[in-house]
Amino acid sequence: MDVTTPANAPWLIVGLGNPGPEYAGNRHNVGFMVADLLAERIGGRFKRAGKAQAQVVEGRIGPPGPASRRVVLAKPMSFMNLSGGPVNALRDFYKVPVANIVAVHDELDIDYGTLRLKLGGGDNGHNGLKSMTKAMGAEYHRLRFGIGRPPGRMQVADFVLKDFSSTERKELDWFVDRAADAVECLVIEGLERAQSTYNS
Repeated sequence: MDVTTPANAPWLIVGLGNPGPEYAGNRHNVGFMVADLLAERIGGRFKRAGKAQAQVVEGRIGPPGPASRRVVLAKPMSFMNLSGGPVNALRDFYKVPVANIVAVHDELDIDYGTLRLKLGGGDNGHNGLKSMTKAMGAEYHRLRFGIGRPPGRMQVADFVLKDFSSTERKELDWFVDRAADAVECLVIEGLERAQSTYNS
């Protein structure tokens, strides 16, 4: 167990994305896809979170008994570039240490399907991370899900707001499943074990 993650504190797992059916399959929404799968695994359904502009599922990750961890899965409903407000409200409400927050997000600078786990760091131009860091500092965990760079001269904004290609979709479910495994490993076994297993 990392010293930054006391066993009795809940974890807040934040899938970053944009709300609304028109964005559901976008590359920018892969965080929502991972959060949805994690919710399915713990048998929960997302519901509005009181006054916070987010949907949440509460449950436990891990084997029954002392090794399991209390988690809150969240999808901010504020649009990506305003994610920090809802996440900070949930952090206050559930009394989650910043180091027990995991942001699951798309990452342009690594190849499609590649995962990278880390604690802290910059936002690399990602508006969701930028908003979160402004709201509560940078010392939260990130699971970066590689989407690669846009082809040719396509603008980054156009690329991230497009759906995964038909070729990418053939492997998407497998990669999302692996990302959900990585989040579970981080929460249960700590960052070092998760990095050694899932950082590729």
